[in-house]
Amino acid sequence: MTHDHDLVLRPTEAQISAALNPPPGRNGGDLVVETLAALGATTVFGLPGQHALGVFDALRRSDLRYIGLRVENNAGFAADAYGRITGEAAPLLLSTGPGALTSLAALQEAAAASAPVLALSSQIPTAGLGGGRHGYLHELPDQAASFRGVVKSVHTVRTQSQIPSAIEAAWKSALTAPHGPVWVEIPQDVLLAETAIPVVTGGDAFPEELPPRPELTAVAADLLSNAARPAIIAGGGVVRSDASGKLRQLAETLEAPVVTTPGGKGAFPWTHPLSLQSWIEDRHTTDFLEDADVLLVVGSGLGELSSNYHTFRPRGRVVQIEADLGKLESNLPALGIHADARLALQALLETVSPREDAEAAERVRTVLAKVADRIAAQELTLEQDVLASIRRALPADSPSFWDMTILAYWAWSAFDAKGPNLLHSAQGAGGLGYGFPAALGAAVADPSRPVLAVSGDGGALYSIAELATARQYDLNVTWLIVDDGGYGILREYMTDAFGQATATELTRPDYVALAESFGVPGVRTTPGTLADDLSKALGSPGPSVVVLPAVLRMFAPTHL
Repeated sequence: MTHDHDLVLRPTEAQISAALNPPPGRNGGDLVVETLAALGATTVFGLPGQHALGVFDALRRSDLRYIGLRVENNAGFAADAYGRITGEAAPLLLSTGPGALTSLAALQEAAAASAPVLALSSQIPTAGLGGGRHGYLHELPDQAASFRGVVKSVHTVRTQSQIPSAIEAAWKSALTAPHGPVWVEIPQDVLLAETAIPVVTGGDAFPEELPPRPELTAVAADLLSNAARPAIIAGGGVVRSDASGKLRQLAETLEAPVVTTPGGKGAFPWTHPLSLQSWIEDRHTTDFLEDADVLLVVGSGLGELSSNYHTFRPRGRVVQIEADLGKLESNLPALGIHADARLALQALLETVSPREDAEAAERVRTVLAKVADRIAAQELTLEQDVLASIRRALPADSPSFWDMTILAYWAWSAFDAKGPNLLHSAQGAGGLGYGFPAALGAAVADPSRPVLAVSGDGGALYSIAELATARQYDLNVTWLIVDDGGYGILREYMTDAFGQATATELTRPDYVALAESFGVPGVRTTPGTLADDLSKALGSPGPSVVVLPAVLRMFAPTHL
């Protein structure tokens, strides 16, 4: 009796001949790029360094497209966005020690947002591994230890024969739900040594699925079918698993209102009668969700932002679907279902009974009206007008990438993303400098549509060097810089807490002149001309910079 897993495909005579007679002049770096290509990679991001030269030389002999950024952290942000847009693992090529460590903040954001990044770093020569102090350039006692608490998995290679299997294992790890960054490191001598190993031509690129336990979805379906006031919180897991269509179908079947988290922006249609939009940092929304007798949380760990800063205390039953086991019931007790959002929603669709609730849409309108009245009472027309101008200028199918800046905090709650996987920010880890390099990665992933990046002047200074990258590859990114002369949100926080701000004011350059010095067109705009200037920039091919001098304010929090 023969089982499927006992079957082995026999190589053809041509394959045997090619394996026995590999082309000369190959090294360990060739095994790296061949494995990436065999797994389906077409594009790699990174920055060369002395220990990694074996890989970068091998790129010359491959069909992989290389996008080089000027700072490793920015290369990580670009790879993160490429992974989010394509759903593919994005290779990130790094050198040892300082080069590797400089990528850590980007990998933390990729981990928080479940972006599939395959970070591939060189290492000191094999003789130096093991924690001794040999004095090699870039040497760390245990480089992988710096990444182990950030990435999903760590893979250390010591011989050339380990390269294809290690990269394949890392690839699968990055793309297994929850998606996330992974770390592979290969010693310099292994990369540089000539190899007789045959050309890598195949690889199993299919990650393992994470289906829900059927006994748990049966209980969840019964709870939802018999609920009097069901509601749904949709997080980033819905977007990452491409489950927005199934979410909408389930919400309509149950007549259940839906609110999205900042990471789940666009997972549910903004103007749908059941849409509470994404005003999750609002007490009116929080009160409404607390009143649900059954609350379905899909693809969210209900962290700080998604729980109105941990003030959310539901009174009904909570059903939580989450692919990250560590987030399951980490903040609230629930019927926890460890599963990919798409597979779990499909299971619920197959088992729930339809509900009828003629008042659901009216309850949603009431909540949104209360939210609108609260914001209107704060005289924040400038902020609302700026956000509306961006929405008018940005094509409906264009992605936007937002740095940690006041306008991004507004966007989390008040911006219509127009669809799933179109609005991205650094809200997972909260580091500065994400917006522009991430937008560059998205433009590489899909050059057919313009991409918008939004930064404050403080965050922009993290990424100025990448204007050279944008120009070098002629990437179709418009960068909106809101210039308020400092770290605006920190200025607000400190003034509110201590009566005055410290260390928040910045001397900054003339951003228009600076952009033009890189060969990138720049324009200074006003709130009144922003929509037209942004539209013109987004409609022109290649990179551009739009600078808006403005001091914006945050809406008042409701969790204090």
